[in-house]
Amino acid sequence: MKRPIFDFITEYNKSGTLRCHMPGHKGRAVPRELAEITQLDITEISGADSLFEASGIIAESEKNMSELYRTTATVYSAAGSTLCIQAMLAVMKQENRRIFAVRNVHRAFLNAAALLGIGVEWIIPVYNGGILSGEIVPEQVEELLKSCSEPSCLYVTSPDYTGKTADIAALAEICRRYDSRLIVDNAHGAHLAFMPENQHPIALGADLCCDSAHKMLPALTGTAMLHSSREEYSAARLKQTMGLFASTSPSYPIMASLDLCTEYIRENIRADIAENLPLLRELRTEFSGTLKFAEGEPFHVTIMAEESGFCGTELAQLLRENGCECEYADDSLVILLMSPVCRWEDYIRLKGAMWKALEKAERHEPKSVIFELYPAERAMSVRDAVFAPCEEISVDEALGRICGAVNVPCPPAVPIAVSGEIISENCINILKRYGISTVNVVK
Repeated sequence: MKRPIFDFITEYNKSGTLRCHMPGHKGRAVPRELAEITQLDITEISGADSLFEASGIIAESEKNMSELYRTTATVYSAAGSTLCIQAMLAVMKQENRRIFAVRNVHRAFLNAAALLGIGVEWIIPVYNGGILSGEIVPEQVEELLKSCSEPSCLYVTSPDYTGKTADIAALAEICRRYDSRLIVDNAHGAHLAFMPENQHPIALGADLCCDSAHKMLPALTGTAMLHSSREEYSAARLKQTMGLFASTSPSYPIMASLDLCTEYIRENIRADIAENLPLLRELRTEFSGTLKFAEGEPFHVTIMAEESGFCGTELAQLLRENGCECEYADDSLVILLMSPVCRWEDYIRLKGAMWKALEKAERHEPKSVIFELYPAERAMSVRDAVFAPCEEISVDEALGRICGAVNVPCPPAVPIAVSGEIISENCINILKRYGISTVNVVK
């Protein structure tokens, strides 16, 4: 298996060709701090292919990645999973499908719904405690799809930001029963195809799926992939749809990073995962008497801080003081994001920092975080609300107002207020619970 993109750029650099083309740095050390990057940074010259009309080195690299993931088609994104989500929803809109979405979506989904004018019908997970307890009830999904007389689609985020996963295989079986499409935001799960048992959504029956390679694999920020398991969702069709939203100047360093990632996956990832899994188990076991960990895929180490008798924000600050930067923290949670490239030395450092943080952290009575999310009343479409004149007001004054822009902060993996919905008292209480003091509303 070659590295077609990276190898082409490397050979082009060696050739000494006078660069009478973009970019303006001409591959030189200007600025000198970026010398190694500028050498990789080219444009769509002869032989370099073109991301959205790929037939050469990019198409070859994508085919290599498709073989590794065992997909019908895999295409690259240099604009993260955001571009992949936009494309997946656009394909569903082309087919006039009703969109049923489990309400743990990323902001990118809401932005795409606004841009495409998609009406979303929400499936509210069942919460039996804190925000990490939300469960998708298959029977609820089946009832919705069974009663839908139109072509439909189920949109699921799995794993979510905290590492919680859905039963994709069960949901795929339900979707097949009613000729519905299953599309999965797997941004946090690019490594799942290479676990001891393949847990990737495509392997479990999803029709379309996006992976953010940069989240869990050794790839540059912005690297992502859109996978298909159906012939009708061909690489050509997906690329044509992605081209509606993407820059016409995708980054070659980012694409080269994905290209090199195929080599890592082929040669190293399974051994690296096998090395990490026992280290992750040992980490959780060592702190099991002190900390409560959320269930989920193993590389997301999510500490349920309040339920363990600590403040997550304080723990994160103490970890920072001991040389460990967390992925995310609020008063309730601390998320430590590991990856297959971590080594035992990293876990030794992490455990040392955690023990030092726990020694200094103030303990309190463990709190069971109660979280209830009710279906909201919709006053406007997502699109109409996003493009309406809006204003920022205090959360205390927001009761009965219509949520505006989709940039409302929320707990990880749970959009509390969605554009076009009427803000309820329950919504206000949850927003305040997470320290959110203002909200964007329609004027």
